[in-house]
Amino acid sequence: MDNRHVLVVGIDGVRLDLLPELDTPHLDEVARAGFLAPVAIDDATPTMSGPCWTTVVTGVGVAKHGVWGNRLDGNRLDVFPDFTTRLALECGRRTFAVGGWAPLFLARQGGPLFTAPSRLGFIAPREDTPAAWEEADEAVAAEAARVLGSGEELHASFVYLGAVDETAHFLGCGQEYRRSIETADRRLGRIVEAVRERPGRAGERWTVIVVTDHGHREEGGHGGRSERERTAWVAACGPGLPAVPAGATVPAVRHADVAAHVYAALGIVQDPHWTLDGAAFTA
Repeated sequence: MDNRHVLVVGIDGVRLDLLPELDTPHLDEVARAGFLAPVAIDDATPTMSGPCWTTVVTGVGVAKHGVWGNRLDGNRLDVFPDFTTRLALECGRRTFAVGGWAPLFLARQGGPLFTAPSRLGFIAPREDTPAAWEEADEAVAAEAARVLGSGEELHASFVYLGAVDETAHFLGCGQEYRRSIETADRRLGRIVEAVRERPGRAGERWTVIVVTDHGHREEGGHGGRSERERTAWVAACGPGLPAVPAGATVPAVRHADVAAHVYAALGIVQDPHWTLDGAAFTA
């Protein structure tokens, strides 16, 4: 049995510049055990969730995957699938994806982005409000913890949390937004704890990646080219990713590197025909 596993948690719309002043112990723990690095969204990519998440999970940029907005119409996911689909269909691995934003998981708005993982979960918010998104994220985190903690053989998983982004859109980047980030961190903690409590966990090697797609203007909103909007981040820890010493310079990290690192962490050599734009994180 392969003992290598990867968990990717995507938290939508978390500003990097606010993290130092917030209570995020679980994200901090990942960073201490590995690294947290900024991601500069390239000039070709709109600072929107659709293009950024597609780059994160496919390992290729917008010119290849063809997603330019929050509608996924015209995509080339048949050629450049997400990692949960490629691993399941081409590499014989079991995968899992769960979240509440419809185009990622359902055939809506040009979706789904996650076309054929081994296991798929979708928990929709009851309405498009910050409170409803918090409820949905709570259910998503509970389902992720249940599935990941069950001991089921899942080699790679993606968990999507969307309430932080919705809060910024409705209320701006004030105290409610900051509280939403801290709440998302507690959900991250419960998911990671479920992994730690897995039957047989002692014999497993886990890589954990936490990533955001874009930032926000102070009043809430994104899609432009301001520094706050185009600055995202990745945190990761696991085998081959030792803690970065204080003051050390972390090599540049890109969104496309996430999928590439998922494959590397599972010991899968990229097929040249995949033509990925990303590369595994440098230890």
